[in-house]
Amino acid sequence: MNFAIIGVGGYIAPRHLEAIKELGHQLVAAYDHNDSVGIMDRYFPDCQFFTDFERFESFIDSKKGTSEEIQYVSICTPNYMHSSHIKFALSHGAHAICEKPLVLNEKDIDELATYEKKFDKKVYTVLQLRVHDAILALKKKIESEKKDSHEINLTYMTSRGQWYHESWKGDVRKSGGLSTNIGVHFFDMLTWIFGEPLSVDVSEKSATVEKGTLKLKNAHVSWSLTIDRSLLPAEAVKTGKTTFRSIKIDGSEFEFSEGFTELHKRVYGDILSGKGYGLEAARSAIRIVEQIRGMK
Repeated sequence: MNFAIIGVGGYIAPRHLEAIKELGHQLVAAYDHNDSVGIMDRYFPDCQFFTDFERFESFIDSKKGTSEEIQYVSICTPNYMHSSHIKFALSHGAHAICEKPLVLNEKDIDELATYEKKFDKKVYTVLQLRVHDAILALKKKIESEKKDSHEINLTYMTSRGQWYHESWKGDVRKSGGLSTNIGVHFFDMLTWIFGEPLSVDVSEKSATVEKGTLKLKNAHVSWSLTIDRSLLPAEAVKTGKTTFRSIKIDGSEFEFSEGFTELHKRVYGDILSGKGYGLEAARSAIRIVEQIRGMK
């Protein structure tokens, strides 16, 4: 398959490059307005690179009907750009593979569904926790127990420096806010396992911390998210870790700290074999973070 990538200079792009390369496919074109993209030499040194979107678009169109016609566009751009770049992919004859969060608002999902029908192309979202071995095993275990309600405590701490607040990630209009940035994949995982969201509440909200509760069909979730390094637990600081994850289910710690290295490759493998997750799979988590964003 022939791929193009938008946002190749971003933090998450190397995982996409690696997945495309290891699965034996070709990256034909890449775009980023920044030119610090030397990482491409490790994977696709012959890929055509553009810092001008109009030239990138013209190149994509010029490959139609050739052996380098683009079948998939991978999107690794800032959150607020996802919807427009997905539309670009579909309207130029390619399927879209988009990083989380797929979009910022639930209404965008409905709008993209009309684009899928109009151009007969698919939108795929990267929900990598759904292919994590430990989480797959947890889903199977929860389903076998057939318990009506579970108590869950979710804590996710990932250190970010002052740069975060100056970047697009610190701008709610562009990132969607803290929960959208660092929490959406956890909310997706929980709704996937414990059922649809019924209500969400926020008890604390600042530029560095968000806390609240979430009621799912089969669970009550207390959640806490932060990028404040000073809040890391002592055991994490002692071992030099800058990230701390904890999920307790009915009082028992659920361990899933390992096994993250191959997840994008699995996501791509599923998409290319026709089993990837599409627009509707993203809806519940997008609804949750959109509601959090609107709360004080």
